Parts: sequence; structure tokens; C-alpha cells
Amino acid sequence: MRLGVLDVGSNTVHLLVVDAHRGAAPLPAYSHKIELRLAEHLDKDGKIDQSGADGLVSFTKQAVELAEDKGCESVLAFATSALREAPNGEKVLGRVRNETGVDLEVLSGEDEARLTFLAVRRWFGWSSGRLAVFDIGGGSLEIAAGSDEQPTVAESVQLGAGRLTREGLKSDPPDKDEVRALRRRIRLELAAVAGPVLRAGKPQRSVATSKTFRSLARIAGAAPSADGPYVPRTLNRDDLDEWIPKLTKMSAAERADLPGVSAGRASQLTAGALVADAVMDLFDLPALEVCPWALREGVILSRLDQLQPR
Repeated sequence: MRLGVLDVGSNTVHLLVVDAHRGAAPLPAYSHKIELRLAEHLDKDGKIDQSGADGLVSFTKQAVELAEDKGCESVLAFATSALREAPNGEKVLGRVRNETGVDLEVLSGEDEARLTFLAVRRWFGWSSGRLAVFDIGGGSLEIAAGSDEQPTVAESVQLGAGRLTREGLKSDPPDKDEVRALRRRIRLELAAVAGPVLRAGKPQRSVATSKTFRSLARIAGAAPSADGPYVPRTLNRDDLDEWIPKLTKMSAAERADLPGVSAGRASQLTAGALVADAVMDLFDLPALEVCPWALREGVILSRLDQLQPR
């Protein structure tokens, strides 16, 4: 069957069309996305402003038409932290529903962690044993760990790269005191949720997903995306330690010139690197393997699992 997946994130709104059936890996057939940056379309009360809502409605209409053009049987549509946290999120969701016919499902942070974990488990398989999975989004950091397809621990912390940049890094390049204060904040908030993961035992495989981790791995020497999803990619802590002092001294424009870093994401890379560094330090991880599957694939796999076998 051909499915459309509409992912409304804090940074990007993405339509992915896949050919999929139960028991097989989803095969990407078409992709269309924009960097809407909903998390930056907030007024003083934290509500999504008119421009952000208009942009979301417009893209959703496009996505519906594209999904029809590509022959999708249905569209799985979901949203994450930007709509989850906005005081007027329900109002915006209602407008999307009324004007496009699309009913966006707002995932909880724990659901994000759980579904991302499912995708990673399916990618690496049972031989990976106990997995620990980390995903840095625009608004939150998701952490999950376990030995089965469902994690025994699923946590979501408000340590997304976009959020931390807006709230903690006002200068470009960032001021030293800003970097130090943000580093302290990240480690305090991460340490508060690290206990359940650490108490459950050391993971046999530690995995990173998300654009932030992929960009960090790329600038540290990992293969480019053009080499395909099956090339192993790793982010080593020693490499990250070398890059963080460089990133904190660069402007966003300079970071955008680095391999694998888009202009739209360059401003968030320093905050994302500080989160990645804290993750690897507090969980005592010398390296993280980068998985090409993440939340979108988890949503697809979960939906396929619910279908009756033919």
C-alpha cells in the first residue's frame, strides 16, 4: 500500500510518501518539506501567530493534493512539541481540520520516544540487545531504552535545539557566558531524568536519530547523505569534544558552510552540540551510531502493525 505521512515538527513540516506493507521496510517514494519553523511563530503568550497558522494550513493543503497525485491510500498526520505546547494549539488544529480535512494527531513526548525507539529497533534488529535511543528535535529531546520493541523507559525533556537557541543563545556568535549558562541548564535538566535509564543497565547499542545528530556526525567526518542510508555512520565523543569549541566561536553563516549543515538549521547547531555532548557524557557513551529511521518510520511501522495480515 502507498501511504502519505505528514510530520508537523517544530522546525520542519514534511510530507513523506512510502510504499509499505506489513513485514517489510517502508520504501520512500516521494518527499516534500518546508522549514516552517512553527516554534519561531510564537507571540508573547507562546501562542502560534497568524503567519505560522497560515503557513501550516497552506502546506497541509499542498500535502493533501500531492498525496492524492502520488496515489496514497491514506495520510498519517501528526504533530509534535510546537502544537503540543502552544496555548492555542487546539484552535490551530481545528482550523487545519476545517480547512483541509486533515486531523492532525498530537503526539506526547513519551509517544515520540516510544515510536522512535520502535523504528530504531526494527532498523538494527534483535541482535542489538538492549538499546538506548536519543533524538534531538526542535523543541524536545527524546530518550528511550529497553530490550524489546517497546522501551522500558521513554522520556521527553524540553531540550530541543531550537528551543535552547531561542531561550539561551541570543548573540551570534554566542557569548561565552551564554554558552556556559546553557551548558549548565542542559546538564541539570538531563541529569534529572537520567536515573531510570542508567538504573536499567548499560545499553549494548547506543543510537542517535534526528537531523541534529546527523549534521554533527557529518562535520565530524561521517559519510554524506548522498552515499545512502545503509552506510554506517557514527558520532564519536572525542570528535564532538574537538568541534564544540569551534562551533561556539562561529556565526550561523559560518556554520552553514560546514558539510551537512543547512542554512535553516545552522543557528541551532551549537545548542544541539551541547545537548549531544551532555548525552554522551552523562550516559558515559564513547560513541553514538546514527540511525536513518526515526519518528516518521516509527509512525508508519506502528500503523502497519495494526493491519490485519492478508
